[in-house]
Amino acid sequence: MHPEVTSDKPGSCPKCGMRLVKEEEAVKMEHMKSEETSYTPLFVIIGLILLITLVLALKDYATGSFVWQSVMINFMAGFFLVFAGFKLLNIKGFAEGYSTYDLLAKKIFQYGYVYPFIELAFGLAYLARFQLSIVNIAVLVVMGFSGLGVIQSMRKKRKIQCACLGTIIKVPLGTVTLIEDFGMVVMALALLLIH
Repeated sequence: MHPEVTSDKPGSCPKCGMRLVKEEEAVKMEHMKSEETSYTPLFVIIGLILLITLVLALKDYATGSFVWQSVMINFMAGFFLVFAGFKLLNIKGFAEGYSTYDLLAKKIFQYGYVYPFIELAFGLAYLARFQLSIVNIAVLVVMGFSGLGVIQSMRKKRKIQCACLGTIIKVPLGTVTLIEDFGMVVMALALLLIH
């Protein structure tokens, strides 16, 4: 609880009364705790985006204007707007994290500063239903390329943080990151094929 409190003998924390533990045990407990809860914020955020999407779909259904394309477009708009927002909270931190695994950001560091604005543009374009064919092609390219960097890092078994939610929420790079990237690719491809 209070990592600044140290002692060379067993005892209790003078601040909160908790039993002092060995540093190795505290590190192990913290690591286990972070592994157990690391994806929870991501699932909550995606769940809320999905909930909003479903509410909009129910409204469309009730008014007789329901179409599957709108459901996907609304979800993608929410996804890109929210994820861009988290990245923009600390754009420098995002750029640094993104450069550790994205193929383009490794070569051109400034791409990490541009990427959140690309996602923001995607979200706004989906929300406004603006040039959707072009936007879907751009999403295929950008998210597909981003996914390739994730695959490469996973194959090398690198333990790094996913920058998908910026630096505010810590999420390990892994399968969930791939699902995010390629999930957007699949949805963009489906929208292209439907039109």
